[in-house]
Amino acid sequence: MFVPAMEVQVFNVIDLRSSCSSFINFISIGRVPCTVVQREGSSRLCVKSKKGNAEIVKGLQRESKAKLSHILRTEAAVKAIERKAKAKSAKFTHLCPKVVLEALEDSIRKNQWESALENFGLLRKQQWYQPRCQTYTKLLVMLGKCRQPGQARMLFEKMLVEGIKPTVDVYTSLVSAYGLNGFLDEAFCTVEEMKSFSDCKPDIYTYSILINCCVKHRRFDLIDLVLSEMSYLGIDRNTVMYNTLIDGYGKAEMFELMENSFSDMLETQGCHPDVFTLNSFLWAYGNAGMIEKMEKWYEEFQHMRLAPDIKTFNILIRSYGKAGMYDKMHAVVKFMEKRFFTPTIVTYNTIIDMLGKAGNIDKMEHFFRTMKYKGLKPNSITYCSLVTAYTRAGQRKKIWSIIRQIGNSDVVLDTPFFNSVFSAFGQAGDLKMMEQIFFEMKERKCKPDNITFAIFSQAYGAHGVVESTQDLELKIGHTKNS
Repeated sequence: MFVPAMEVQVFNVIDLRSSCSSFINFISIGRVPCTVVQREGSSRLCVKSKKGNAEIVKGLQRESKAKLSHILRTEAAVKAIERKAKAKSAKFTHLCPKVVLEALEDSIRKNQWESALENFGLLRKQQWYQPRCQTYTKLLVMLGKCRQPGQARMLFEKMLVEGIKPTVDVYTSLVSAYGLNGFLDEAFCTVEEMKSFSDCKPDIYTYSILINCCVKHRRFDLIDLVLSEMSYLGIDRNTVMYNTLIDGYGKAEMFELMENSFSDMLETQGCHPDVFTLNSFLWAYGNAGMIEKMEKWYEEFQHMRLAPDIKTFNILIRSYGKAGMYDKMHAVVKFMEKRFFTPTIVTYNTIIDMLGKAGNIDKMEHFFRTMKYKGLKPNSITYCSLVTAYTRAGQRKKIWSIIRQIGNSDVVLDTPFFNSVFSAFGQAGDLKMMEQIFFEMKERKCKPDNITFAIFSQAYGAHGVVESTQDLELKIGHTKNS
């Protein structure tokens, strides 16, 4: 690597004095009593604190306790507001605005839609309440994420009852809530409704959301209709919209349409490919096992001077690993180190998963140790890959080591992890352990899915335990509905 020669800089004595003066002023602003002294036989200045170290430490501790106390008070206040919201009493109409709004923001941020609507109901009862479109927009976006399009429509109707005129953002949020949950007819009707208002016409963001919804649900037949409507209204396409189309066509393995969209992008004024375009192309061809095409397009984008990011390398690692080209996979990791790209948890999870599927347990464990050594905390995906790999390799004893590690950590486990453990013990015929882990799953408030039931059915069926299968069906049905 070429390292440029460093220039020798000559500092003026006056500059140094002014720097020292600024440094002393900085310390004074921090209210730390100090004196600047010069050591004997040295030209360097040092700062000597008049305050004892113990006093400074006590001051820092007081500050930390004050911050912690503020956090705990805020959390307690939010919980109190949530209790009052659930009570649905008419007497809570003079509550502190800050606390009520914090409770609402907290539930929206956590996507707790039921709690958010209760807190919003409490907010509307306050005498100081003034309806705002921004609040409705946030709630509609959250309801879309939580797969509650019906609740989104009811909230929108409440807004109209309050006499608030919907903005473009409110309508776009409603389009998103419908479209992302598969209600495309309602989404298109909402866009038509927007057109009836002179000051609320759909914009590029509205149509980008609409195209994203069509792509997500593989309704590519509707995309030309949306693009034609945009052209008729004089709305120019942007880079985000082209990236959405390229990504959608790529994931559907519609490569010709993907490349056509890229050509249109280059011809559109003001639209330039970016790293998202690059990653979409690499993922599409890499996932399809078309490695030569993937490498060709990587070179094409390099000629366009598009710099890769960490996600680019994660895609390359996954693609090479999936194709069984482990030498190239390791070459990407080495290249990352040379270019000072720090591997993320996603990078290591991908490597561990690929090596585990290849049965290279030693290498997999090496990267797992390296990951922990570098301070990256394993998550549920990491442990799921390890358990699956040990099961395939017939090394089920090592699964106990993983379970012990998880017991000593605060990792949040998910359903795929438990399914991998159920599969391991199911293949070993240890039905008792499967049932114990199932109850552990319930205690961690992790809901089983159809894969969970299929694993248990297969394990019980292999041992002729028909009654237990029926009991489990009731248990899982109760857990899923609760």
